[in-house]
Amino acid sequence: MTGPASLGRMVAQRRATVGLLVAAGCISYVDRAALSVGNTAVMASLGLSYTQMGWLLSVFAWAYLVCQIPMGLIADRTSARSFLGVGLVVWSGAQIAFGLVGSVFGLFACRALLGLGEAPLFLAGTRALVRWYPPQDRGAVIGLFNGSAALGPALAPPLLLGIMAVWGWRGMSVAIGVASLALAVVWIAFYRDPTAMHPTAEARRAFAAGSAAPPASVGPVVSGDLGYLLQRRATWVVTIGFAGVIYVTWLYGTWLPAWLEATQHVSARNAGLLSALPQICGFVGCLAGGTLSDWLMRRGFSALDACRRPVVWAMLVAAVVTGLTALPLGLGLSMFLMAIALFAGGLAMSCGWTLGTVIASEHRVATLEAIQNTGGSFGGALAPAVTGALADRFGSFGPSMLTACAVGIVCAGVYHFGLRSVEKP
Repeated sequence: MTGPASLGRMVAQRRATVGLLVAAGCISYVDRAALSVGNTAVMASLGLSYTQMGWLLSVFAWAYLVCQIPMGLIADRTSARSFLGVGLVVWSGAQIAFGLVGSVFGLFACRALLGLGEAPLFLAGTRALVRWYPPQDRGAVIGLFNGSAALGPALAPPLLLGIMAVWGWRGMSVAIGVASLALAVVWIAFYRDPTAMHPTAEARRAFAAGSAAPPASVGPVVSGDLGYLLQRRATWVVTIGFAGVIYVTWLYGTWLPAWLEATQHVSARNAGLLSALPQICGFVGCLAGGTLSDWLMRRGFSALDACRRPVVWAMLVAAVVTGLTALPLGLGLSMFLMAIALFAGGLAMSCGWTLGTVIASEHRVATLEAIQNTGGSFGGALAPAVTGALADRFGSFGPSMLTACAVGIVCAGVYHFGLRSVEKP
């Protein structure tokens, strides 16, 4: 048995926690992006239409959606070490199986299982960060954690195209599944909750280690936490708003390589590589969102306004430039506009996710984030399906971009008019 954890050891563990969560976020989005990068290869192999591929791309999000609230309730009441560890193992197995099954039904089942396995990640991860960081320091680390949602897709094309060039799309799926499994082992071996480390008095004062005791019984959980949150207007505002944020960003995450091939007539390899550039801007936007919300709070803005205002302005920018990409502007200008859209979308995603830690108490954070992410998952499920259907119907991606523009504008309005003031439960 080790003795009480010193301040230095607690600092090292906190940094390791952030690093492991960012790594998990990146590899989860590499797993999700695998189908987008291998999009045309899978379509050619299985003879799928744009509409069918749209549904295959979206089935992950539907499974992810269904699991959010149950996973949030569990995340608020279990150890992040074991809960996220199990999720990592499940999604690793699903990704490996995706490369091995031979039927279309099997592919759909594996993508659904991938959604089930990844569902706890950002809920348990945010809960862990809330335990490790005081409110005034959470924005930047939550922004970094959420930034993995853009960094993963940015890293994915060159990485996955290289693997696919050697082993094909099936071998690529197996390889990244094995990498996810290795991360599961590392997480379970090294993560610890701050209170489980028995910090010294000095370390406890410095960290203000979370001490909220989770409720013990399930009945009061549903009526007291889930029921209460569902009765609050703010819960529905952030849920509907986040659906719009993820709709816009996930449109690019799922269809950008195919858009480049269809409208700009570039090769599959170049389409994959080019799609990484706007995603890098999305990652920078996520980092900027977390840093901006922390800075605004230090400048005297309320925690609510420090998150809400950046979301509103960022979504307006993302919506307008996405609408402009429906015009025949050429490759260079279109890519520039998409980079702006994903930077703004990343900023909105980061600040929108941090809002959940602002409007909910510590013992309800994961549950509130789960409800909010249910909306996000709904947007993430609709985006690829609607985009594929519109592309088949009109023979162009233009209507899909205009639809995303409208969704983004509505989203900004929901945040602006719906969140004026909230009472933290």
